[in-house]
Amino acid sequence: MSKPIGLTQAAQYEIRVKGELDARWESWFEGLTITVGDGETLISGMVPDQAALHSLLAKIRDLGLPLISANSVET
Repeated sequence: MSKPIGLTQAAQYEIRVKGELDARWESWFEGLTITVGDGETLISGMVPDQAALHSLLAKIRDLGLPLISANSVET
């Protein structure tokens, strides 16, 4: 039986949220890059697997930041 695609592979993600986080949050987001502008924050970088992606999304939820989009991007 083969593994489902994407569940164990690292991927580059761009996650956009409403609200502005400053750069000090980068350590909480485990080295992902934070880019702020126009009332939104872009959190981007390599995410090792789907479990890490879900953890990242839970952190965003816990901060009360409305999620605008979460996309994997080609590198």
